[in-house]
Amino acid sequence: MSKYINPFTDWGFKRLFGQEFSKDLLISFLNDLFEGELHIKDVTFKDKELIPSSKNIRGSIFDIYCETDDGKHFIVEMQNRWVPLFINRSICYASEAIAVQRERERTKDNPTLYQLVPVYTVCLMNYQPKEETAINKFKTDVMLREKKSEIAFTDKLRFIYISLPFFKKKQEECVTDFDKWIYVLKHMEVLERIPFTAQKKIFEKLAQLADCRNLDSEEKAKYNASRDAIDDYYSSLVGAWIEGKSDGEVVGKAIGLKKGLAEGMKQGMAQGMKQGMKQGIEQGEMSKSISIAKKMLASGMPQSQVIEMTGLSQEQVQKLLS
Repeated sequence: MSKYINPFTDWGFKRLFGQEFSKDLLISFLNDLFEGELHIKDVTFKDKELIPSSKNIRGSIFDIYCETDDGKHFIVEMQNRWVPLFINRSICYASEAIAVQRERERTKDNPTLYQLVPVYTVCLMNYQPKEETAINKFKTDVMLREKKSEIAFTDKLRFIYISLPFFKKKQEECVTDFDKWIYVLKHMEVLERIPFTAQKKIFEKLAQLADCRNLDSEEKAKYNASRDAIDDYYSSLVGAWIEGKSDGEVVGKAIGLKKGLAEGMKQGMAQGMKQGMKQGIEQGEMSKSISIAKKMLASGMPQSQVIEMTGLSQEQVQKLLS
């Protein structure tokens, strides 16, 4: 077992970002994510639901009520699992959080049905969703705006997608606090120690909570089950793609990708064999020319005649004399 937990398992994700005892980690992470745009002073977990089973395709998703220093409130919906048509699903989940607010207002004596609290969806993804071409960089921050304006039309819906495969920085290149968060989360499972603890004290608690040696037997069992579940989930998904047992647009694309790879390998092998044969012939002809040139030079034939008869360059012939 690695020294530190995998933060992208459901259990690991919930332990670090979805529990009362670790909410200072969440506050620090979100404040660094928003980079001074706002400052969260407290969070409240909306639901106390248990970590979903491996059959729940939504993965680990939980809603957090956030309060800023200046008294503003908003909801952050955190999620960490890839599912087919990921962007569409994240829009649906955020819309549900909006709709639930309205339904709750209906039960009040003096409802304000459309006084909505903003919903920010933060997707921390340790993968690159290939079918989602809109996510083509490390941080994709999406808000509603008027088409010809850069000004936000409303702050009620916002989506922030963090795709870790696009994060290429080395440890010494991490300057901002958010860079340091992402570096640690991306590499946590293979780290021997958590870096940046001297510059960022909250990472001392992160190291403590993520250290597998600090887990009791029940926690270890839950973590191992969560790790196995995520492995099984992706294995079954890939297996369905390969065998063609699933339907839908995403699977079609996966099958197309498989065929494309097969065709690419076929073409690549053919091209490689052709190129290899060509290079082999050229090398063979070169070796033969060099051998003949050596004999000509040994017999005292002038360099000019050797060059003319073998096709070698003057430089090549001179090297044979050295």
